Amino acid sequence: MNGVQLRMARAALGLTVREAAERCLVSHDTIVRIEKGETVKQTTLATIRGALEDAGVEFIPENGGGAGVRLRRIP
Repeated sequence: MNGVQLRMARAALGLTVREAAERCLVSHDTIVRIEKGETVKQTTLATIRGALEDAGVEFIPENGGGAGVRLRRIP
């Protein structure tokens, strides 16, 4: 997960930076740092990614068209 994907995930879920931080159990500053492209611990990224995946976000890896996100389909 990179900063652009984090912004995309927040947009897909309709979350502000503060709401995303609360949902992911990290600080507001951590979300801002990641979105600016700064380095954070891998465990922090994993925590954020897990929380966003639990909320319905799927992270799409780089596949020639660029990394991205989408919302999981609900059957």
